[in-house]
Amino acid sequence: MNHSIKANDREFNGKRRSDSASRVSRREFLKKSLAAAAAVPMLSFEERNLLAQAPAPGANAVNAANPAGMPRGKIGSIEISRLICGGNLISGYAHSRDLIYVSRLLKAYFTDAKIMETWSLCEQQGINTMIFNPGDKHALEVFTDYRRQGGKMQCVAQVDAPKDNMEPFIREIVDTGVDAMVLVGNLGDAWSREGKVDLIGKFVETVQMSSIVAGVAGHELRTPMSVEKAGIKPDFYMKTFHSTNYWSKRRPDQNREVIDNYAEDNYWCMDSDATRDFMATVKRPWLAYKVLAAGAIHPEEGFKHAFENGADFCVVGMFDFQVSENVAIARDVLSRNLDRKRAWLA
Repeated sequence: MNHSIKANDREFNGKRRSDSASRVSRREFLKKSLAAAAAVPMLSFEERNLLAQAPAPGANAVNAANPAGMPRGKIGSIEISRLICGGNLISGYAHSRDLIYVSRLLKAYFTDAKIMETWSLCEQQGINTMIFNPGDKHALEVFTDYRRQGGKMQCVAQVDAPKDNMEPFIREIVDTGVDAMVLVGNLGDAWSREGKVDLIGKFVETVQMSSIVAGVAGHELRTPMSVEKAGIKPDFYMKTFHSTNYWSKRRPDQNREVIDNYAEDNYWCMDSDATRDFMATVKRPWLAYKVLAAGAIHPEEGFKHAFENGADFCVVGMFDFQVSENVAIARDVLSRNLDRKRAWLA
């Protein structure tokens, strides 16, 4: 075969083809290849799943005409949108399975301007509250700048309270202008597990004495159970809540009996039914978080599961391009006649 190119002609299997003929041939080949691909599924499971769940064109604009329509509930004196913007992503925290580059990618994406743009989009769409950890000094600086520039988003500070010198620590956070404070779930779990529930009580009391609402978070059901048993009275709970009806929890190659606690990075509610049943007995507002299992569950399913089973609010980390769609889905779910047994506590 002669592979030389001569003045707009191409040798192909011993015959001359013009470039235009060659291009037509390639187009026909691609058409046939795409037709074959349609007949024989070549996409990965993840690609097929995402395509199946993709919203119709224009879905992101569903809520644009009525951004103030996001339902709200009240905790203490604070009126809070049922959908709350989580803070892990803006601080570069990601449950990314074994992908080691994701946190760095998030930090590169969420520039100061992008963080403020995301909060602004939330405000425009009716989300009036977000959560972040003021221990992330950079996020705190961005929040301060956002407020200085006229941003109105309320902040629930998720804090790693120290065992000692708790009062000055809490006063310092209150002085940043946050609207509420919640003990971070890792500490809620650890102090409950270690029998140090008195520290949780001290946290709640100290925050409430500062005239802002106080919450306790936990990944483990033991946490709110221990707090209730001890007679501590937080203004609200944050408890993880999602179903296990998603692919990475249903893989046939794993023995579900031997998986340790949190062995999978997108598995944060080990006890969905038990959580639902216990929270039905609790007369305090409930902020459900990890409701999408770190992106493994579609918002339609995750929001419905949370609200129908008793959650008063959903805390969801989101990119700017997800805000409008998440709001539209949440509003739609909340507008339905949900089969909800637990009364709204906020």
